[in-house]
Amino acid sequence: MSDIKITIIDREGHAHQVDAPTDMNMNLMEVIKMHELAPEGTIGICGGMAMCASCQCYIQNKEHLMPEKGYEEEDMLDQAFFVEDNSRLSCQIHIEKELDGLEVKIAPYNAD
Repeated sequence: MSDIKITIIDREGHAHQVDAPTDMNMNLMEVIKMHELAPEGTIGICGGMAMCASCQCYIQNKEHLMPEKGYEEEDMLDQAFFVEDNSRLSCQIHIEKELDGLEVKIAPYNAD
């Protein structure tokens, strides 16, 4: 197994350094769910299709070269709440070895 380390800051502000496998075709949203870092039903509501923004996160360290946002991700972020310049949809960030050391913060959840 080929794991990388990612730090995920949950919605309460607690940092968690987690292992994320690079050999299982996972995305960041799935890693967050796997480690139970957001309450069930508050992240990945659309199943990772870039259609709900419930998995929005903020990239904390700018030294990581992130993959470019696709049209669907840009469109969803245009409609989302709590968007910042460093916002991304975690379902659109595939776990790759280049992301080792990445730090993200899970965006607030809007239940309305």
